[in-house]
Amino acid sequence: MHVDPLEKKWMYVVALITVVMIASMTYAAVVMNLHPPSNVETIDPKTLHLSGEFAEDNLGVTTNPDGSVTVRMVAARYAFYPQLIEVPANTPVKFRITTPDVLHGVHVPFTNMSTMIVPGYVSEVNTQFSRTGEALFLCNEYCGLGHDYMWSRLRVLPAD
Repeated sequence: MHVDPLEKKWMYVVALITVVMIASMTYAAVVMNLHPPSNVETIDPKTLHLSGEFAEDNLGVTTNPDGSVTVRMVAARYAFYPQLIEVPANTPVKFRITTPDVLHGVHVPFTNMSTMIVPGYVSEVNTQFSRTGEALFLCNEYCGLGHDYMWSRLRVLPAD
């Protein structure tokens, strides 16, 4: 079987690109410790608001004994609850967010805070905010006609 020399060159180029991509993903996973989110925790979306972690009285900011902060939120058409979150700057923050209805996304512009919120699961994101000020939680997954009005505020306060 005869393979044209130009085709051979392109096969080598494709093989090289494939090897470089696999090597860069392996480098990112091993050396830089970058991994996809792996917290798989299920929750019953029909009863999440009745009792437990995501009951209305338990939503908001909680300071842990080690000084870190846990924020519990619910994303529902067409708002995030609670509407205002206040966290200290330069403090580890763990967001735990769920939804009772449809797929949502949350994004805080100019930060590394962004995740999808899938019904029946608890989304968990660990981050830290270095700049004080106010930012918006925006829904970045189309969730219906009121999607444009789905937002909440994040206020980063100076650390005490």
